[in-house]
Amino acid sequence: MRPDRIEDLDGSAAEHDEDGSPSLTSAEQAPPERPAEAALRPRGLAEFVGQQVVRDQLSLVLDAATARGRSPEHVLLSGPPGLGKTTLAMIIAAELGAPLRITSGPAIQHAGDLAAILSSLDEGEVLFIDEIHRLARPAEEMLYIAMEDFRVDVVVGKGVGATSIPLDLPPFTAVGATTRAGLLPAPLRDRFGFIGHLDFYAPEELREVVRRSAARLEIEVDEEAAVEISTRSRGTPRIANRLLRRVRDWALVRGSGKLDLAAAREALRVYEVDARGLDRLDRAVLAALCGRFAGGPVGLSTLAVAVGEEIETVETMIEPYLVREGFLLRTPRGRAAAPAAWTHLGLEAPEGPEGTAPMLGRF
Repeated sequence: MRPDRIEDLDGSAAEHDEDGSPSLTSAEQAPPERPAEAALRPRGLAEFVGQQVVRDQLSLVLDAATARGRSPEHVLLSGPPGLGKTTLAMIIAAELGAPLRITSGPAIQHAGDLAAILSSLDEGEVLFIDEIHRLARPAEEMLYIAMEDFRVDVVVGKGVGATSIPLDLPPFTAVGATTRAGLLPAPLRDRFGFIGHLDFYAPEELREVVRRSAARLEIEVDEEAAVEISTRSRGTPRIANRLLRRVRDWALVRGSGKLDLAAAREALRVYEVDARGLDRLDRAVLAALCGRFAGGPVGLSTLAVAVGEEIETVETMIEPYLVREGFLLRTPRGRAAAPAAWTHLGLEAPEGPEGTAPMLGRF
């Protein structure tokens, strides 16, 4: 086996928009970002910042498998995009000294596609399937058997003349990643021996990510600048690294070349990322909700039309963070502005019935 061999079978990462151009504060990955992100990825569990519980558990699984001289059990990593699922898959392969094969659920639309991948695996190899919940159903059923019995049944021919040929596979480790664990079929989920959920990062953990990434980029960042970047990164390392690169660019082109607090604030002002991590589109949604619709409730489709975006963009890229930070409320009658939204926009919120919080009296 060749530990340094990493193959990307579909040539693309699963975590990016259809147009490949996420906003600065999107946790999705655009194809042009891959080289920059690859340079900043930690190479081992000891270098990985945050996710202490998952790290400890995963370290135990890998150490035990190494001591037994066998491949570790299959691993499932779940959580929002940008938290390090792909990085952990690469670390698993590195810790085992094994090759890594990379593909994604949307790239495997037929059982034959998966059979071709599985039949070419070497003993001990790590197969990483990103967005595994998007596998086609025939491929899921084939993966069940491959993960449990290390065998695939290849069907040759059609109709009454079809013949099933069993093909034994060498022991391998499947690592699945998903941003929507609830969509993963129970039979497939049960085949994973270890399931780890990645949570959003605390500000102090993101500061460490920023300092570590700055060292990798061979630039010096002031502690105050690291704090400023981390607090605007939505608890996501991918966003923190992206903001760090943009601050570096501003400091080199328009500043003194030093990444200090002034440079961080001015760069993030240019890129329209405010102190709470909201970008232009986030604020447009809140402004439409509070201004045009008096705080709501309003339907998601109407809100999307008001800001000139697709419904899916608002629902998957904008709404989750606004809800998590207490700016937006999801109600049976539609979306509504929380008191924090009015305050953040500098607007005076109308009072609800009997002096209750804005709009809450309507639900």
